[in-house]
Amino acid sequence: MSGQTKLYKYKTLKNVAVRLRDDLNDHHFVLLYAYNGTGKTRLSMEFKDLSKKRRKEPVTDTLYYNAYTEDLFHWNNDLENDTERHLIINKNSRFFEGFRELALEEKIFGFLERYADFNFTINYDDWNIVFRKQVKNPRFRPDAEEPAYVIQENIKISRGEENIFIWCIFLAICELAIDGDESYSWVKHIYIDDPISSLDDNNAIAVASDLAQLLKKGKDKVSVVISSHHALFFNVMYNELRNMAHKSHFLHKNGLDGYVLRATDDTPFFHHVALLSDLKKASETEKINTYHFNMLRSVLEKTSTFFGYDEFSKCIYGVEDEVLFSRALNLLSHGKYSVYQPVEMNLDNKELFKRILNAFLEKHNFQLPEIFA
Repeated sequence: MSGQTKLYKYKTLKNVAVRLRDDLNDHHFVLLYAYNGTGKTRLSMEFKDLSKKRRKEPVTDTLYYNAYTEDLFHWNNDLENDTERHLIINKNSRFFEGFRELALEEKIFGFLERYADFNFTINYDDWNIVFRKQVKNPRFRPDAEEPAYVIQENIKISRGEENIFIWCIFLAICELAIDGDESYSWVKHIYIDDPISSLDDNNAIAVASDLAQLLKKGKDKVSVVISSHHALFFNVMYNELRNMAHKSHFLHKNGLDGYVLRATDDTPFFHHVALLSDLKKASETEKINTYHFNMLRSVLEKTSTFFGYDEFSKCIYGVEDEVLFSRALNLLSHGKYSVYQPVEMNLDNKELFKRILNAFLEKHNFQLPEIFA
């Protein structure tokens, strides 16, 4: 990374939200990377609520996608008959303002068909959604009159399919806001938090690429914050928007003292590199907890996958005491250690941890960012 790392410290997530809004005064997009548990969802709500607190009348200016968006939908599984399953919409949310009049099915399906093989119908009288899918006909025979495929009605889609469907509804509404539709003229900012929690890597790339193309179209109409814990998604978004006016940050908890924003504008940010930086900092300060062995093994496994090795221990092949190190990582990384209730290692394990980490870093010359000042 060129130049000195830029670090900004904040006491609360509200302070971070203020900083993000300030960034959007000069940039179309802000990208934010943060681990799960950092407070990304709460930050998105702080960002939204700031517009209410800045006005006499409580009016929001932010269209957001986060865990609360998914809560606007819930299933009726028809437990009595197990036949009329449907997804119920919370029609009272401003998210659905103008939904009935705009008849968004075609627009939603235009996004959905890129990721899924099912279809749907929105019932605006009862505010629910039913799903259907084309499936092979079990009665089909080459010499029979039965069709090869039939439509299966009222199906229960998987949680991953449900998430991508809700995401496609959001994309359709984003497109309306970008196009200046009157029903969504209140949207000045779009805040997207982790849209791809249930997607595999291939779909993560597709979602990131499609989202970037849509947002580029509206760069002069709305400003956008995107936060994610997914390293691949973050880096695809970074590369897609790298020639646009955007800022990117790594959000990290600063112990009990609040939060740190580290600028990542010069190069894309990689999850395992930041994780290694965390581990090195813990090693140097002697603040090594039991869960750090789990983190170290996770980094070795990601590195071994990158090199095409069939096991993580090959990342330290040839170093002194490699057998001891491999056994120690196997043994000491299997505990269910919580990052929320850290337990400090004993002195012997601390020394062993430092030896393994240093051997790994000497063998693989990572350039590590300084996360904390």
